[in-house]
Amino acid sequence: MSSEPISRVVIAGSGQAGVELAATLRQRGFEGSVIVLGDEPDLPYQRPPLSKEFLKSVEDAPLPLKGPAFYEGKDIDLRLGVTAKRIDRAAKELELSSGERLAYDHLVLATGARNRMPPVRGLAQEDVMELRTLAHARLLTGRLDELKHVTVLGGGFIGLEVASLLRARDVTVELVEAADRLMGRVLSHEMSDYFRGFHEGLGTRLRFKTFAEEMQRHGDGFKVRLSDGDVLETDAVMVAAGVLPNSEMASEAGLQVNNGVVVDERLLTEDPSISAIGDCAAHPNPYGIGMVRLESVQNAVDQAKCVAARLTGDDQPYDSLPWFWSNQASARLQIAGLSMGADEAVVRGDPAEGKFSVFLYRQGRLVTVESVNSAADHMVSRKLLSARLSVPKEVAADTSVDLKGLLPKPAVGSAA
Repeated sequence: MSSEPISRVVIAGSGQAGVELAATLRQRGFEGSVIVLGDEPDLPYQRPPLSKEFLKSVEDAPLPLKGPAFYEGKDIDLRLGVTAKRIDRAAKELELSSGERLAYDHLVLATGARNRMPPVRGLAQEDVMELRTLAHARLLTGRLDELKHVTVLGGGFIGLEVASLLRARDVTVELVEAADRLMGRVLSHEMSDYFRGFHEGLGTRLRFKTFAEEMQRHGDGFKVRLSDGDVLETDAVMVAAGVLPNSEMASEAGLQVNNGVVVDERLLTEDPSISAIGDCAAHPNPYGIGMVRLESVQNAVDQAKCVAARLTGDDQPYDSLPWFWSNQASARLQIAGLSMGADEAVVRGDPAEGKFSVFLYRQGRLVTVESVNSAADHMVSRKLLSARLSVPKEVAADTSVDLKGLLPKPAVGSAA
């Protein structure tokens, strides 16, 4: 980090990471200027509810991250509807969509990510539904009553969350997934198999190793031609094919980019005056292998706290345990740890009962625990993994063993 004093922090991005950083800076006593730039016009809001529950009406809004009085009371300059366009590293200035050039002592890129649009002939962005912003959610909410058949492109968290919500409204859902299983990028085969049966039980029509090739307007809806030759007639197409990090501005400024803005273990780019956090940052995670880019509330919040600590004199590497969750109808999926490189799985509980966990090991050591409707397993697993403790496989499989007994005992005289 630059040895020069920092009196102005500019945060490009008003999502969970950007707002948490601003709040934590003030909480830690930072007295300089804090400016948060958001390209959306709405007060910064919680994104997870957008896919985990539909808005009640197009006028509805999810819970704000902070109320408007918070920003004024903490002297945080929140500028909405303003986009950061270009970084002038030599001058330490950020060029905005308004034409203004904004000086910074330290710049934090919290620019997030955007939905990836698959290469489908005839696919125009205005013709499809997607779900990442409040504007997307309002568009979907406004169409709910007219939808009878929806084609979902992508079998990840968002696609499945939306599919389950649509099925609850008795909308026919065809889900098209290019891979051979659901949520394959993040889940074990055992858990993917469970969710395949679960969503088929909800009535969702699942198509694997298939992708959309062409899309044409047909009446008030569309015809979608698939790679297997089938043609679907559908009211709407929901694209849920993953995301791309918003890292172009960093790349144009000469910063290293590789599936996100590349940062070190302190979340610094190679420019000591620029950090990156949240969905746009590729970082070395001690729980994974190599560089990792995470899309989760936990990661956004904890990385923001790490950078705020560094900017206020407590320079520590980022080492928070990743954890995630997804609500899909009656199944609450919770994941602790990163499963990359896992080579063995142990099932705890009975999947047939809809309440179980999968313990994943890499070279004999526990690295990830996936749980369905098993909050107790999830919470104790987070504590075990954070403490760098493993669990013998035979113990993981034995539901009669209380895993809490494996946690380290608090020191004598300390709070329990």
